[in-house]
Amino acid sequence: MFTVAQEKDKIQRPRVVIIGGGFGGLSLAEKLKNAPVDVLLIDKHNYHTFQPLLYQVAIGSIAADSIAFPIRRIFTKYNNFSFNLAEVQKINPESNTLTTTIGTIHYDYLVIATGSNTNFFGNKEIEHFAMPMKNIPEALNLRSLVIQNLETALVTTDMREKFALMTFVVVGGGPTGVELAGALAEMRHLILMQDYHGLSKYDMRVYLVEGKDRLLAAMSPQASVKAKEFLVNADVTIFNSAHVQSYDGFYLTIDNGKTIKSRNVLWAAGVKGEMPEGIPVDSITKGNRLLADEINRVKGYENIFAIGDVAAMISAEYPNGYPGQAPAAIQQGEQLAKNLIRLVKGEATVPFKYKDKGSLATIGRNQAVADLGKFHFQGFFAWLLWGVVHIMSLAGFTNKGMVFFSWVINYYNKNSDNRLVVRYFNVQTRKAEYETK
Repeated sequence: MFTVAQEKDKIQRPRVVIIGGGFGGLSLAEKLKNAPVDVLLIDKHNYHTFQPLLYQVAIGSIAADSIAFPIRRIFTKYNNFSFNLAEVQKINPESNTLTTTIGTIHYDYLVIATGSNTNFFGNKEIEHFAMPMKNIPEALNLRSLVIQNLETALVTTDMREKFALMTFVVVGGGPTGVELAGALAEMRHLILMQDYHGLSKYDMRVYLVEGKDRLLAAMSPQASVKAKEFLVNADVTIFNSAHVQSYDGFYLTIDNGKTIKSRNVLWAAGVKGEMPEGIPVDSITKGNRLLADEINRVKGYENIFAIGDVAAMISAEYPNGYPGQAPAAIQQGEQLAKNLIRLVKGEATVPFKYKDKGSLATIGRNQAVADLGKFHFQGFFAWLLWGVVHIMSLAGFTNKGMVFFSWVINYYNKNSDNRLVVRYFNVQTRKAEYETK
């Protein structure tokens, strides 16, 4: 029970509303524990998703619930924290309110930490037929599609259709695309013929299409070269400096003149900021991100802030903003928490400075690349480090244990128990929906 004095203090405290329970939103809320503010976090899901491992859910290496953790469980002992399961429909800066699916919510300070969504660069046909992978439902859709298509390839007598069903095209050569292509290649070599008697690994093809002239363009040249070498050795066909022009659910065309028959196009080619309505266009920049100053304050506002993928903090060192990665979002959340406390107390704020802790990407079994400051290394030790970092970054002891033991079992069995079609993905319905538009 609160005392009368405590209740009075609670009423007088300013309210910080955070939209989004991703890495940035959670780190901000955690650092505001015991601060002289009331924190309300709003998200359309009641769980936090560890997005770096979504691709492993999509190819059936780990269970979906092992990378999700209830938001309320994280903040059980936080007296100044509350959570609402809702979707924010509009921001109303003139009244300091939010229009949501559960009603109007007031804020004193608003933090937009809504992250990013898949960017199809305006191509509606590709958006409809290609498979994105930015959240757990999309990863489960992708898992169902892959497994269903392999099952269909087993029984079809149409060789043209079988060819398309067993052809996988990953679009995008960043960490997600490279890791997904490597996982598919590993499935081809280790699992396909073991589990799907009647299918041959020589019938399964994996392509990777990247618009830049090298893979993992944000990492070192050494990492790019080694990642490509790993993938080529795994029989992945790579097209650099190539862009997808169209995809109708069967034919995929690339601007290098290549046409590929495929029922499996997996889109990891780009992201764009995701945010509710209400912020004017002059506060939004390239990639649908919010222009933010050195303390993450959105251009044109005194009490609205943005962190993570949706924020564009332009600087001389980062002319396109900080990288859309978890460490950047976490660091921004932590620093903004300190600055919000300073603002409440009437103290001077401190500019945000990003500390690049390095980058990691795994290509498959015992194969990964690592950039840690001036140190660049590849192979088994990079793969081991990648595993340790990801295990330690997961929320919840149970999730850490589930993923660790899944990896150990998968490593020794060279197989997985998570390739389940828990809900059918209807390709024909998707095609019909597009044709009736």
